[in-house]
Amino acid sequence: MGITLGGMMSGPMAGVRVIELGVWVAGPAAAGLLADWGADVIKIEPPSGDPARSFQRMLGGDMPNNPPFELDNRGKRSVVLDLSTPAGLEAALSLIESADVFITNLRTGALKRLGLDHETLLSQNDQLIYCGITGYGNEGADADKPAYDVAAFWARSGIASLLTPDDGNPPFQRGGMGDHNTGISAAAAISAALYSREKTGKGQFVSTSLYRQGAYTVGFDMNIALLWGMTLSVGKRETMGNVAINNYIAGDGKRFWIVGLEGLRHWPPLCRVVGHPEWMEDERFADPRSRAINAGELISLLDAEFAKKSLSEWEPIFDSEPDFFWAPVNSVDDVLADPQSIDAGLFVDVPDGVSSTRMIATPCDFEGTPWEASYVAPGLGEHTENVLMEIGFTEDQIRQLTAE
Repeated sequence: MGITLGGMMSGPMAGVRVIELGVWVAGPAAAGLLADWGADVIKIEPPSGDPARSFQRMLGGDMPNNPPFELDNRGKRSVVLDLSTPAGLEAALSLIESADVFITNLRTGALKRLGLDHETLLSQNDQLIYCGITGYGNEGADADKPAYDVAAFWARSGIASLLTPDDGNPPFQRGGMGDHNTGISAAAAISAALYSREKTGKGQFVSTSLYRQGAYTVGFDMNIALLWGMTLSVGKRETMGNVAINNYIAGDGKRFWIVGLEGLRHWPPLCRVVGHPEWMEDERFADPRSRAINAGELISLLDAEFAKKSLSEWEPIFDSEPDFFWAPVNSVDDVLADPQSIDAGLFVDVPDGVSSTRMIATPCDFEGTPWEASYVAPGLGEHTENVLMEIGFTEDQIRQLTAE
């Protein structure tokens, strides 16, 4: 196991075989993390392909590649099987029997009809790690309700509401935000289950949902509601009680964020940065409560000071104060051009058969077992014949399967 077109995979998951029956983003993202980390991931697709392949048409018309699909599917092998046919389903079951991990985000009702639910598969192979990703969980009236992450993660879990000002409309989620968060949790659960199997010899069912991931993402607010019975309002720049944790605009129109969470510690550096150390003794601003009461006035004063210099002029001044914490409000283009993005490992160069294609990296590194991206996302069914031959199918059987 762990063999791919590029030979042995590198990374902490090398030697682990994963079968993915995933669509769109959440399931493929979980499997994509494991592929980056060295697992041999075999992606089962219907003859029409994972619908996420349509992102290329939806977003770019005649663009030559499919960036969202590449992110979640690089380094995998694609096998086309029609699970509505007995032969296709039998082949899928044979693949799953060969695997350490099975990942799916298909709805549970469809999985049960196919005999691919976790109860059935674990009864046949008690060493399997079965990871199920759902919209709303495995129990209750909505367990099999359809959901994209905009519905379950963003809207229903409370995130959109918590980000909506009293007099405004809910903001729109960026593509795949909830799916990628949920994929990370799924990969963590799979890793823990593999560790448990090393000790017990037994696999298990692990699961997560977009809804649960959403609630955990805003767990700060959710736990305040549970323990204190209250909901914090959305912060507004003009009235932030702690002026040292707010965003401001430099003279060149570039926005930045100050993150002085600790009022007593971070107020003096802010005063020194803007050249007004006397504010520390001003009775209007002398303590956190006074600053909160006079926040509107103080924010106006800070706005006037920050408008006097460009952000590039402010940067060395900001950095001269060790306890002045800040960050630019970057655009995507800013992030791509930021030298720290290279140093922090935000990108990975993925071999593409000619040279390499730079993409966003998965967000973890392993010093003892470093991973390397192996190749770009597979073509639909690109590896069907090779993969099926690995598990014992003959050429005649594969031809018959393809014909059906």
